[in-house]
Amino acid sequence: MKAFFKALILVPVALVIVLFSVANRAPVRVSFDPISRDAPVLAFDLPLFAVVLAAIAVGVLIGGLASWLAQGKHRKAARRNRREAEVLRGEAQSLRAAVPDSALPALTRGNN
Repeated sequence: MKAFFKALILVPVALVIVLFSVANRAPVRVSFDPISRDAPVLAFDLPLFAVVLAAIAVGVLIGGLASWLAQGKHRKAARRNRREAEVLRGEAQSLRAAVPDSALPALTRGNN
């Protein structure tokens, strides 16, 4: 079922990307020289769809990196809590091992 919903979303998105790419094949000049407009030092002629898709990809990467950096404190807290849980789990195991089996029914009766 999960694969069906994934395909339900990805197939139309892929179709839109392909249609956009076919419709926007005309080259555009991408220049990284802000000073010389007539004869730029660093300029490329690329299809419009390549420029748009590259800009979207760069935006997704930058957004993902920003999100990953922002969630660093949560990952650190999760690691700390995991280590603490392991220590407490080991401590509980050692306490269970220290109590003899014959004392367990007496201990549980007192809690009722």
